[in-house]
Amino acid sequence: MARRRSLLIAGATAAMSALWPRSGGAANRTVLPAPPPLKPGARLRAVNPGTWMDPDTDFDDLIDRCEKQGWQLQIPDSVRRQWRYFSGTDQERVADLQEAWSDRSIDGVLYLGGGWGGARILEAGFRFPRRPLWSVGFSDSSSLLLAQWAAGLPGAIHGSCFGPDERWTRTAALLSGQPVSPLQGRGRVRGLAQGPLVVSNLTVATHLIGTPWFPDLKGAILVLEDVGEAPYRIDRMLTHWRSAGVLAAVAGVATGRFSWKKDDILPGDFSMEQILEERLSDLGIPLVMDLPLGHGRPNMALPLGRKARLNGTNGTLELLQ
Repeated sequence: MARRRSLLIAGATAAMSALWPRSGGAANRTVLPAPPPLKPGARLRAVNPGTWMDPDTDFDDLIDRCEKQGWQLQIPDSVRRQWRYFSGTDQERVADLQEAWSDRSIDGVLYLGGGWGGARILEAGFRFPRRPLWSVGFSDSSSLLLAQWAAGLPGAIHGSCFGPDERWTRTAALLSGQPVSPLQGRGRVRGLAQGPLVVSNLTVATHLIGTPWFPDLKGAILVLEDVGEAPYRIDRMLTHWRSAGVLAAVAGVATGRFSWKKDDILPGDFSMEQILEERLSDLGIPLVMDLPLGHGRPNMALPLGRKARLNGTNGTLELLQ
């Protein structure tokens, strides 16, 4: 009986392994060519994959911005839907995303809203069609951006379509295939690193470790940001990254904005800056801090998968392609 039970367990494990890709499978996947730059006449679709938003949210400025580029933005009623604290049930949100990604007339997807819900769409069964597509989002939508790149599909941009004109101008330039300026931070560990960009909210990415949607970081330039997390929680997450070995082959690391409540730091505690530097400065790779991205202003866009150069001496991050 014990032998039969072992055989059954082994068989079930093998079957599940075949259905459920291993984490870090990006190392073995084929990366498709990048989507073509958006031109006048391009069609974009808005999707809200996370928390519900105020049904009176005004999208006129975003529509105007797209129109000035010659792009048509579709904003379906579903972005204003509500189910509990989500913008619809998991299956409704899966269907929204599947419809946008499967529509060959759509040239890009704009992830609106935030909060929480993107990873539940992945867990509920959404799978990316095998095609590159522009997508823009950050915060909770980092889960979808990371999963897109893990699947070998370029086009994911960590950024925002709202806020100051400077922010939108950079996002639109990346979508249009135009050059953008290097981002300036503070160099903390000297040296140069080159590799594909992987950009994410730290909390969101941490909860994808061990799933099929966490990309391979070998040779990558990793850029992290977060909001609302006390330094000790950032410490705990980065310790998990270190212990899990996911930082072992990273070529360079940078941090954007980390915002938190000042009351979360008591006298004698590590400051946010201190804990970030303490956890990231001994990896033997260049480290840059305080890049102008993340929650708050400015939040300058960066494309996942694009080759970049990180300069830990002068504190710059520059796109190379």
